[in-house]
Amino acid sequence: MYLSVNGAKTYCYTGGKPFDAGKPTAVMIHGVLHDHSVWILQSRYLAHHGWNVLAVDLPGHSRSAGEAPASVEDAAGFVAALLDAAGVQRAALVGHSWGSLIALETAARLGDRISHLVLVGTAYPMKVSQALLDASLHEPEKALKMINVFSRSTLAAPPSALGPGTWVYGASQALGRRVLASNSQVNVFHRGFLACDHYANGEQALQAITCPVLFLLGAKDQMTLAKNAEGLISLARASGKTVKVLKLPVGHHHMTEAPEATLAAIRAFLA
Repeated sequence: MYLSVNGAKTYCYTGGKPFDAGKPTAVMIHGVLHDHSVWILQSRYLAHHGWNVLAVDLPGHSRSAGEAPASVEDAAGFVAALLDAAGVQRAALVGHSWGSLIALETAARLGDRISHLVLVGTAYPMKVSQALLDASLHEPEKALKMINVFSRSTLAAPPSALGPGTWVYGASQALGRRVLASNSQVNVFHRGFLACDHYANGEQALQAITCPVLFLLGAKDQMTLAKNAEGLISLARASGKTVKVLKLPVGHHHMTEAPEATLAAIRAFLA
């Protein structure tokens, strides 16, 4: 469905079910050079089991118009405006990679308006190597190949990931090219990486959240190493947050490498 958010046409995938603001709502936020489609299995399940789903295309990405966010803070402001536009008073936030930082910052700003926070493939600080930053700006095709090699622990998708025989590397390459081409004004690849690299409010945001938080990490993740989430996890526990940590034997793309386990973790946490 489409909503007007900050005056721009914004696309949200609802999992094949009509949106009903009276139901509990989960907002699913993608990472750099992705869109709503990375949540396809998880969003459809939740939508068919009692939840509203808003799997959003961030501004300037794929089907959404508007200025592509230049920072995590900008994107968090957009998510807050999205909830207002949808008439949602309280929601769970599920974010992957860059989206996890956006979800964290949004939860800190909105306080009790956020019921649950799920951080998939997260790390803080989420620094990006200079070589990758440069390639994303000057040689995006090269950078796209780099991140798809670094992000994967397997090239063989399980049957529940988009269908038997799916070539996950090729599918991810195609998605990245499509998202990059969707914005002729801004290099959303480079801009998204800069936003990750420059975000410096993670610890303060973590202390400010009031909801339970799930850290869903990849034991084989080479993009956001699981150990690089330990600082936030320790801070959350020390400050008395309700914290759950789960490591799956996957790389950076939990949603396609372990779609059912990822769904099971999210479903159990939201329940």
